[in-house]
Amino acid sequence: MTTTTFASASSADGLWTGLRAMDGAPLALAVEAGQVQWMGLPGTEPARFAQVVRHDGGGALVTPGLVDCHTHLVYGGHRAHEFALRLAGASYEEIARAGGGIVSTVRATREAGEDVLFASASARLSQLLAEGVCAVEVKSGYGLALEHERKQLRVARRLAQAHGVAVRTTFLGAHALPPEYAGRSGEYIDLVCREMLPALHAEGLVDAVDVFCERIAFSLEETERVFQAARALGLPIKLHAEQLSDMGGAQLAARYGALSCDHVEHLSQAGIDAMRAAGTVAVLLPGAYYTLRDTHLPPIAALRAAGVPMAVATDHNPGTSPALSLLLMANMACTLFGLTVPEALAGITAHAARALGLQDTHGTLAVGRPADFVLWNVREASELAYWFGQRPVRCVVRQGRIAEGAP
Repeated sequence: MTTTTFASASSADGLWTGLRAMDGAPLALAVEAGQVQWMGLPGTEPARFAQVVRHDGGGALVTPGLVDCHTHLVYGGHRAHEFALRLAGASYEEIARAGGGIVSTVRATREAGEDVLFASASARLSQLLAEGVCAVEVKSGYGLALEHERKQLRVARRLAQAHGVAVRTTFLGAHALPPEYAGRSGEYIDLVCREMLPALHAEGLVDAVDVFCERIAFSLEETERVFQAARALGLPIKLHAEQLSDMGGAQLAARYGALSCDHVEHLSQAGIDAMRAAGTVAVLLPGAYYTLRDTHLPPIAALRAAGVPMAVATDHNPGTSPALSLLLMANMACTLFGLTVPEALAGITAHAARALGLQDTHGTLAVGRPADFVLWNVREASELAYWFGQRPVRCVVRQGRIAEGAP
């Protein structure tokens, strides 16, 4: 498979034939001006598409472009040494309290210039895109000071332009307490709400706001203060919720109409009920569960019974989920969490798009939507969650251009 720069990628406009839908049925589609303008049985296309360029999919399975709805792609350094510490018996909380964890990445991120951060994040993003990702969320939260949070978010905007991909930026200034505010979490939240968020929003760098609500991070009261600041600016909210304990964060987030609650291993029935009522997506992050060797499973059966949409994401970050394969996460969601294959595939497409507020443009292959789709060298859709260690991508059409491979 070949990869080209997006700026030089060829247009996907034309009639795409030789495709198979998710159910295996023959399918053709027409792209015009970067949008899907028609879909149907081969040979039944409208006359106006008779003379357009034809792209032969060769029998490939076609799906919507994948959506990675929870990542921390922009950061400095790595934390491979913490992997060894965990193997020796140290817990996530012990490492964090000893000055490791998020704070160690903050140091490395503050020391790195914007161009250095862009180069490393670009390389990571390229791996996701080569596997069929057409939309991605990028969180800040490794700067924890205005100039460094701005630096991360600026890099995220640059990634979108350079790679021709939809990038949703999430301000996660309330990710951890920076060392200079040790013992003064209330003052730091004041800084987040009164200075950092308004300034970054005014610069057009923020699409949503997130908080790490947990014993080792921020309390419910501090979390709500951030939500109130986001609401005042008209920004949607998300939440790192119930990862290590049941803090009741999901119920709080649901009261503010959260797009998603993420991790949710310790989510209660009350939290599930609140999320269902609010239409909040549960984002499952099996990479972090696996890396931390967690044993407390998210309440999949209860979420399923309640009809809460379940998305699946990489949670790519240097400490607890150094994963760059969304297909592997789909496999893990099935094998570790018990999702069905259709649930896992919806989790990396339609439900993931909803978790980013992109349900009107991404995650579903439909007429009138941007041409973001993937051709796969597989016979059955279940193979996308079955194989791991290989990339069965034949071609990726992203933002109306043939961005990866060729039909």
